[in-house]
Amino acid sequence: MEAEFKITRTSREIYARLLDNYTLEQLNKIPDGWNNNLMWHIGHIMVSQQILTYKGAGLSTTLSDELVAMYMRGTKPERDVTQAEVDEMKALLFSTIQKTEEDYRNGIFTTYNARKSELGFGLDTIEDAIAFNNYHEGIHLGMILRLKKLV
Repeated sequence: MEAEFKITRTSREIYARLLDNYTLEQLNKIPDGWNNNLMWHIGHIMVSQQILTYKGAGLSTTLSDELVAMYMRGTKPERDVTQAEVDEMKALLFSTIQKTEEDYRNGIFTTYNARKSELGFGLDTIEDAIAFNNYHEGIHLGMILRLKKLV
């Protein structure tokens, strides 16, 4: 699992650089033809990771209910985020993964509610969920690379 966590940490470093290198206006901009922005994708990958791991294991996420509601699958930006929210998001990029790693090593993921992802991937164990999360973050990174050219 160390390799999976290493991939997630590297992914999060890429997302953090985006937060550092784009203005608040750019992070909030929704280009013509799109229904989301850079900030939504970053929030979405964090919420999805928490749902895949913690909710999948029947546990509470480490994120607020408000944050989950803003960035879960099927949502879109309803308002611009503030700089304070961007700063919080940057901290959460790393703290959520650190907590997941600690919780995994401490054995809190004792059960997992097996299911198929929307794309058909079998998520039978917490290890499957962690691996699938990396795939999911890669999909959104690809979208961000396209989107950032438009902001």
